Amino acid sequence: MQMIFSPALVLILLGIVAILSKGLYILREYERAVIFRFGRLARGIVGANGPGVIVILPFIDKLVRVSLRTVTMDVPPQDVITKDNVSVKVNAVIYFRVVDAQKAIVDVEDYFYATSMIAQTTLRSVLGQSQLDDLLSKRDEINADLQRIIDEATEPWGIKVSTVEVKNVDLPQEMQRAIARQAEAERERRSKIINAEGEFQASQRLADAAAILSRNPASLQLRYLETVARIAGDKTSTILFPIPIDFMKSFLKNPLTKSDTGPDQQI
Repeated sequence: MQMIFSPALVLILLGIVAILSKGLYILREYERAVIFRFGRLARGIVGANGPGVIVILPFIDKLVRVSLRTVTMDVPPQDVITKDNVSVKVNAVIYFRVVDAQKAIVDVEDYFYATSMIAQTTLRSVLGQSQLDDLLSKRDEINADLQRIIDEATEPWGIKVSTVEVKNVDLPQEMQRAIARQAEAERERRSKIINAEGEFQASQRLADAAAILSRNPASLQLRYLETVARIAGDKTSTILFPIPIDFMKSFLKNPLTKSDTGPDQQI
């Protein structure tokens, strides 16, 4: 028996296939679905969350895809006045992901925009309570505080903030020059301290050497002669050096000694 398909029947079949295809969705491994039926959140549908193949009723159900992958979001530069009244411009980067697809769609209108706004206001608030030196040197502590505060604020939306990093801190030109002068002064201070420590140690050693030589005059004379010999090694110079009186004592006599014992003094 030969079946004859009329053009009207073919159009009806094609229309049914088109309608059914509207209710067929394939979700990837990192995607989840939130389904609304007549405006209400549909619950109890087999395979409604995904991943895989999901079939819904066309024109009755509405499916919203939600990605569970980690999102990298740049926080625009924010003008911040630190606790010590220094105006800086700071930007940051946030890593977050959706952990509850239903909350991310139902409890907040746009979770991406809402997370960005929370990040900007929190960045200004936290950095405004910090000193400039802490902002430059204690970056890890500030990042941890930002992550904790933003994560607590976005948790009701099904968002998990894993990392917050402050990227750049732009200082005014006059503040950069002041920091450069401060760093130079700090280096000069350390240099003077090191030189003073060296002079102090050298003076201690010289004092110890002088104490040893004072107990042995012969060692002092030998040291003196050694120094003279070292200076005399340079034959291009004429050197005048004093001779200690103690060294010449044996060659000197009191001129009155002979006259005091001479015949004129005899009675």
